[in-house]
Amino acid sequence: MFSIADFTIAFFISLFSAWLLTYPVNKLAVKIGAVDFPNDRKIHTKVTPRLGGLAIFVGAFLGAIYLQPYHEHLPEIIFGAITIIITGALDDRYTIRPVVKLTGQLIAASFLISGGLIIERITLPLIGVVDLGFFSVLITVLWIVGITNAINLIDGLDGLATGVSSIALISIFVMAIIDAQVLVAYFCIVLIGANIGFLYHNFYPAKIYMGDTGSNFLGYMIAVVSILGLFKNIAIFSFVLPIVVLAVPIFDTLFSIIRRAIKKENIMIGDRMHIHYQILDSGYSHRKTVLILYGISALFGTLAVLLSNASITTNLIVMFFLLILLHILAEIAGLVMGGRRPILSMVGNVLKMNRKVE
Repeated sequence: MFSIADFTIAFFISLFSAWLLTYPVNKLAVKIGAVDFPNDRKIHTKVTPRLGGLAIFVGAFLGAIYLQPYHEHLPEIIFGAITIIITGALDDRYTIRPVVKLTGQLIAASFLISGGLIIERITLPLIGVVDLGFFSVLITVLWIVGITNAINLIDGLDGLATGVSSIALISIFVMAIIDAQVLVAYFCIVLIGANIGFLYHNFYPAKIYMGDTGSNFLGYMIAVVSILGLFKNIAIFSFVLPIVVLAVPIFDTLFSIIRRAIKKENIMIGDRMHIHYQILDSGYSHRKTVLILYGISALFGTLAVLLSNASITTNLIVMFFLLILLHILAEIAGLVMGGRRPILSMVGNVLKMNRKVE
């Protein structure tokens, strides 16, 4: 059913296409004024082209043409992706209002729902399969819009959203191979290839940003593949698999909402309190901050794979480590014990003691 040769060819088609296409996209962005200007909230100090998501989209599309995937919901998925790309490109050029962006995301979700691609059921421990019934449409919309915006919100450092989304897609790809889910594996491999091709230009110091065109497209596609794959998984903890795979962007978004609600701030207005900014402000370099979040994302992705096909005992052990990782994320976000960081401080002290011993 799966051909290693086909996967490899599609991967490199997407990778080289995205890498090569980023050059003309860069010039196009500068020509039409789709650029990102520095300000007090942003890290970069010079005007940088956006719109890089176009290269990711076309690169993945070319890889998919080679694989020629088939699925009853493929037309709706493509129409939704095109809607997302158009909405993101308009924002990269004109900085449209949040309500307009949300409208584009809802239209994209409506394509999927009208075609019947929804989250119909989830599997809960000790309970089993639970049909969502009427709530399936609402949960599907919330999931698509939520993940689309979560990837967008974490796109605050060079290469961060590109790398984190790639790691999530690699985890989903592994689970798709294990569960023999062909379409999910096809989507993942071309998206991974396109991401890595673009990352050459996007890693610190970035020559171009993916912009909303890229972050919204990646968020939308990750939401789609998780609906096709992870929510269909029958593992005992399958209802948490998508959340674990995307833990860094999801919980960064949740922590941002909680933090702004506590401070009675507008949740739609950005700030410099995201997890990546917190790590950066702790004294780590831009590059190290991104690599740290890559590592955390990889840990969550590995734990998700373990959760998908493991015994109850292994699942409980994995859940224990998940809780520790989530607590660490909450410490980084400043939501624990008035901003104190007990676990991070303990780890730091242990590392200092080891250095002294050496």
